[in-house]
Amino acid sequence: MEGKKILIIDDEPDFVESVARVLEARGYKIDSAPSGKEGMEKAKIFQPNLVLLDVMMATKTEGFDISREFPKDEILKSIPVIIVTGLREKMNLPFGFEPDKTWLPVKVVLEKPITPKRLLAEIEKHIK
Repeated sequence: MEGKKILIIDDEPDFVESVARVLEARGYKIDSAPSGKEGMEKAKIFQPNLVLLDVMMATKTEGFDISREFPKDEILKSIPVIIVTGLREKMNLPFGFEPDKTWLPVKVVLEKPITPKRLLAEIEKHIK
């Protein structure tokens, strides 16, 4: 996937650094943002081929909120979004989250911790 760009929107520096290392080793160009607002701004400039988005950042639902903003934005609406979250584990939820065109318009929801193999497989399946 030489030259494809991925934006990581996540406020956990260790997660961002470890995922960036894995993806850069596969030839992806990486940028990151620690918040949804900054991520939206960077996405317009960086024009990624895919976004990896955390849920819990400044608020417990920031990633969900941002995921609904991408399809509304003329510049960003075609960029596939993958949510990568530890929300289910942190909140001890008995259920996971499923993509939904209205409430959660993303390609897939992945639970942290995630193996590099699984993350790469999902990225390769959904990247444009």
